[in-house]
Amino acid sequence: MWLRVLALIRKEFLALLRDAASRAVLIGPPLIQLMVFGYAATFDLNHIAYAVYDQDGGAAARQLLARFAGSTEFQRVATLHAQQQVRGVLDDRRALLVLHIGPDFSRRLLARRDASLQVLIDGRDSNTAALVQNDVAQVVLDFNRAWAAAHAWPPPPARLRMRAWFNPDLLSRWFIVPGIVALLMLLITLLVTGLSVARERELGTYDQLLVTPMRTWEILLGKAVPGVLIGGLEGSVIASLAVLWFGVPFTGSVTALALGMLLFLLAAVGVGLMISSIARTQQQGLLGVFLFMVPAVILSGFATPIANMPRPVQWLTLANPMRYFLVIVRDVFLQGAGAAQFTRQYAGLALIAACSLGAAAWLFGRRPD
Repeated sequence: MWLRVLALIRKEFLALLRDAASRAVLIGPPLIQLMVFGYAATFDLNHIAYAVYDQDGGAAARQLLARFAGSTEFQRVATLHAQQQVRGVLDDRRALLVLHIGPDFSRRLLARRDASLQVLIDGRDSNTAALVQNDVAQVVLDFNRAWAAAHAWPPPPARLRMRAWFNPDLLSRWFIVPGIVALLMLLITLLVTGLSVARERELGTYDQLLVTPMRTWEILLGKAVPGVLIGGLEGSVIASLAVLWFGVPFTGSVTALALGMLLFLLAAVGVGLMISSIARTQQQGLLGVFLFMVPAVILSGFATPIANMPRPVQWLTLANPMRYFLVIVRDVFLQGAGAAQFTRQYAGLALIAACSLGAAAWLFGRRPD
């Protein structure tokens, strides 16, 4: 019996690795996507283009502008001389914000009175605008502290001291790159298994496979093992690159991550085999994979928190295996979590794997050609 299963597994590997193009598809794109997403998919702003409309020109205004000029995040792109120029520089997207310093800014500060700084931000991208606002507030806060110390102003009654756990510098890459591990594992596993049965139909070997002495669960095992092995290898390589190349700390349990990977791969293989069993051609199988991938990523918490989604949508995410594995991989990397903390996630992945693999087994013999 096991010889039959091993023969089918060997056949699947030969079909996947028989030519250089197939091997390149399994190796090249995941590494390229990791590099692209790892560097491009970030919430950090490193080059904030800003313009200055300074009507004051006094000492306080110069000191404030010097702090923006000395910051590595801000890049001055224009100096404005009239109010009418403000709209143009924002409309044309030449700058993300305009700093407008009024004519009495320095005079009011020297007189120990409050002075206002107007900051005009391009709000077409609300997330970017919020990040820019926080960065500007931090620079102005530092200026206020330095000015108060230099001019013997009384200290504020309360001082805010913030500390971020698990990600002290709040680097978005530490949040995104572990998520890319889950994203690419799901993509590769679905591609490997989602075309498996459809390929048999196109080659005319599907009926021959059904009339062999192999039982349904043996066929299912033979089709599933290559996807699990390739997905696990890809996931291990990507996770290693996340630590060694991108510098994301790995503080948790390798066992917890390995168990989560296994259950996640079984769930993904089940979904892929379901898609492949329904599809008549490899083109239909490929389309089915991407039809599943898009909502799976959106409803996983990869970029937006699930808690912010409407309640019916939150219920829908319970059927998404990526939702559970994202919690595992991120907590293992950053929080130092162990296997005991993921009981709910393991149970969710195991249930999805059982249902999807069971449905795929049922579809193997009952889907008419």
